[in-house]
Amino acid sequence: MTGSDKYPTGPYRAKEAVNSDTSMFKSPLLLPLAMGFQAGVAVRRAAYRRGWFQVRRLNRPVVSIGNLSVGGTGKTPLVAYVAQRLIERGWRPSILTRGYRREPGPRLVAIAPHAGRRANPQEVGDEAAWLAAALPDVPIVVARDRYQAGRLAEHHFNVQIHLLDDGFQHWALHRDVDILALDTTRPLAGEALFPVGRLREPPPALRRAHVAVLTRVEVGDAGSLEAAVRAIHPQIKIFHGAVRLSGLASIGPDRGRNLPPDALAGKPVLAFCGIGNPEAFFADLQLWGFSVIARESFRDHHRYDRSEVARLVQRARAAGAAGLLTTEKDAINLPAAADFGLPAMACRTGIELAESEGFVETVVGLAAARRG
Repeated sequence: MTGSDKYPTGPYRAKEAVNSDTSMFKSPLLLPLAMGFQAGVAVRRAAYRRGWFQVRRLNRPVVSIGNLSVGGTGKTPLVAYVAQRLIERGWRPSILTRGYRREPGPRLVAIAPHAGRRANPQEVGDEAAWLAAALPDVPIVVARDRYQAGRLAEHHFNVQIHLLDDGFQHWALHRDVDILALDTTRPLAGEALFPVGRLREPPPALRRAHVAVLTRVEVGDAGSLEAAVRAIHPQIKIFHGAVRLSGLASIGPDRGRNLPPDALAGKPVLAFCGIGNPEAFFADLQLWGFSVIARESFRDHHRYDRSEVARLVQRARAAGAAGLLTTEKDAINLPAAADFGLPAMACRTGIELAESEGFVETVVGLAAARRG
């Protein structure tokens, strides 16, 4: 089958993806909802393109980092990576984010840059809280209205460029560069639209993007995904990113203490997480040499309570585990005074691009060219 056969240029045929092993749900009862979701996305997109809804433009360039799916592509680590590379080049970036699943509160929250800062995940969302800890020198503004967030960042923090977190479907704000994170462990072929599957938009939406970063190449099939992307958008710039383990951090009573990557080497562990693609995290743990004898996954952005921590510890002891491992995002969502009674650690990870210099040159060049 050719690329054009897999990804038709007309309306995405959600029915063909329902029986895929990668779909979230199998029930045909959800098909009308998927079709309605697709229609809603198309109408909203058309409304912005035809000027029925206003698209506002900030004074500084906007680089969007987003995805086609509902989560789990490594998008947030990619935001951190782009910010770090820009800082190294002398840029002053901001991060504009919605603050997904944050509790009701102020419409706009500015996290000012300073060393050692910590943000409340209930107030700003777990992703913004993680970014605040990972990038202490970058102002982060959390708001549903990303235009107002950007105006504040320009006025108060004198930023030179904005990184729009999860911005591929945020049509209300003009973007100069669109970067898509695509997970190599989840091929586009056979994936269905939400709520049948994980897609927010059909694959031909790739044509709006300028850059694609294929993530988790250390555990996925980058070649097949790259071929599928090229079949849809031959001119897109493609880069390859792998998740790298840099160390471990305690999440027990001595929370935050840094430990070497081999702190649990050779010891049986229970792994748990509440992220968009838990299987990729478990696969990485095996790749990094951890002996995972039990594992448990929760809903993405899950906030743990004490009873769940106690149950995880009980299961770890019953399995004979010497410790527990999770992600940094999950560590943010754990109770502040969680006591595991066993060594419990979060994996400090980051994305690493094989073509780092070319990637930064491409992003900066596109932003400058599109701003004239």
